[in-house]
Amino acid sequence: MKQRYSLSRMIFLLGVGCLLAACGGKTMVESDLGLKGVPDWVNKGTQVLKDDNGRLIHGVGMASPLGDISLQGATADDRARAEVARALSAMMDVVSNDFMASAGKGMNDEAVSRQIKSTTKVMLNGSKIIARWRDKKTNNIFSLAEMDMKQAKEIVKNMDEMNADLRAYFEKESDNVFDRVARTRK
Repeated sequence: MKQRYSLSRMIFLLGVGCLLAACGGKTMVESDLGLKGVPDWVNKGTQVLKDDNGRLIHGVGMASPLGDISLQGATADDRARAEVARALSAMMDVVSNDFMASAGKGMNDEAVSRQIKSTTKVMLNGSKIIARWRDKKTNNIFSLAEMDMKQAKEIVKNMDEMNADLRAYFEKESDNVFDRVARTRK
């Protein structure tokens, strides 16, 4: 009996060790959810992409049935825009860090951070819902929001209250920063 207990215990500890080793490895993220019969953009999810249409941020949001179809659609839209905001915020963090590094000690970190946050909010007004899809089995609604970086740069160009050096830096470097962020998110 005692031998059986120690064998069981060894198997258990070996199993736990395997689980811990599996958890300690590099995380592999699939960009395809593998859902059947859905639009490609649902499976691909939120993306920062550069293609023939330009530099785009796509955000995908989903809402379960809420009893009110228009509220459900608006919720999916809001969640899609929140995904765009998350990706845009990551990009703007890089812009902020790069700008502060190039500007040197003459710039106030807090002031730049405030301007980046307010710029991000204004830029999000340029995002639009370009697709919506309802799963007939679950009645979940999916929305796809898009932010075109050409439009974002135009918004920044017209922001009078933005620091002129930061605006010039964004206009000059935003494509390079976007491309770096797009590569790291793949």
